[in-house]
Amino acid sequence: MLKEFREFAMRGNVVDMAVGIIIGGAFGTIVKSLVDDVLMPPLGLLLGGVDFSDFFIVLHAGKVAGPYASLAAAKAAGAVTLNYGMFANTVISFLIVAFAVFLLIRAINRLRRQQQAPPAEPTTKDCPYCASSIPLKASRCPQCTSQLSPA
Repeated sequence: MLKEFREFAMRGNVVDMAVGIIIGGAFGTIVKSLVDDVLMPPLGLLLGGVDFSDFFIVLHAGKVAGPYASLAAAKAAGAVTLNYGMFANTVISFLIVAFAVFLLIRAINRLRRQQQAPPAEPTTKDCPYCASSIPLKASRCPQCTSQLSPA
């Protein structure tokens, strides 16, 4: 059983998938940083200095009653919150990752189309009388001996 598992784990597809998952995780971290540290601060500044990660609704007050200045303060007080600002950051991160994957797949498909060879020219034709396969340049069918019209 151990030998079978090793054969399964060392197949090309499994190793490729593992590499893809590792790179995908690293890419996700980069995109999260892009959204949180690069995109959202200027957007928040345009909207009056608002931090999107601090957009939340208090569903139930914590030990210390609200209002809370930030999400961190609400969590520290033990409040139950609906964090729609964090959700917006996550949705934007997802859209960036989805767009990057789309561009990657598009590029791969374009490369595949370029690598495909054009279809080969036919070298045979069918006899109209006996339906056997004969060379294109044949003027008489070798099977039924019928005279063929020039192509």
